[in-house]
Amino acid sequence: KNILNTLNLSVPKGSIYGFLGANGAGKSTTMSLLAGIIKDESNSIEMFNEPLKSQIPHMFHKVGSLIESPSLYTHLSGLNNLKYIAEMKGVGLDEIDAVLDLVGLTNAVNQKVEEYSLGMRQRLAIAFALLGDPELLLLDEPVNGLDPQGIIDVRELLTKLNKERGITIFISSHLLDEVERICTHVGILNKGDLVYQGTLRALKEKAKDKQQVLVTLNNATHWFDVLKTKYDTVSIEEKTISIQTNSQTEINDLLLLLIKGDAIITEMKTQEGLEQLFLELTK
Repeated sequence: KNILNTLNLSVPKGSIYGFLGANGAGKSTTMSLLAGIIKDESNSIEMFNEPLKSQIPHMFHKVGSLIESPSLYTHLSGLNNLKYIAEMKGVGLDEIDAVLDLVGLTNAVNQKVEEYSLGMRQRLAIAFALLGDPELLLLDEPVNGLDPQGIIDVRELLTKLNKERGITIFISSHLLDEVERICTHVGILNKGDLVYQGTLRALKEKAKDKQQVLVTLNNATHWFDVLKTKYDTVSIEEKTISIQTNSQTEINDLLLLLIKGDAIITEMKTQEGLEQLFLELTK
């Protein structure tokens, strides 16, 4: 099965690059190739301007990775987990205190990992990746399955690592909202194809005219006939009408029109242009 087509990923040094796509798009396969878990048989991947194949395994002094679920020794303490990883990486034990402080686990250092929350386990796994002071972090769905506080903790940690230590971060996710909050650059994958790559700012500019208003109301068929004469892009599904708008003023005018026409509105919500564009790109 062909999972990935020709990808040309450009990740600027010092950026936070969000690698977006629906589940099954090929994100984890890409991450596994970049981390050397899946062999690059074609010798086509370059990292730090050199072929990836020739750099394994010594490149892991410059690259920290967390691919899919973290592998932790749950019967050991957080500290002993880190000591083991440090020994494997050939990193001095004097680095452990610094990474524990970075990920906010200093107070839980002697606690067994089996007692850690999901968020704490994820931060411990990121601490593994940080040992050796890497230039690049490869993180595959790092907030997957976390509660809201865990997501906030990981988000703040990644922003801090990027701004204070200058670490380039390549992060895969299917959560557009999370990527929008922290990333500077974005690549969007759909069924193995890269359908967008560029800055987040450019993507937002591209999405400006994609904002949708979804209105659920009684007699939707009647209102669909009325609205399609006033707006260029209108569609209907059962009792919900979707109208593409270009500004807040247009949304206000739409609401006023419905109220004056005595429409019985069950629900009205906006779908941000970025979300709409993402849905279109990933079909």
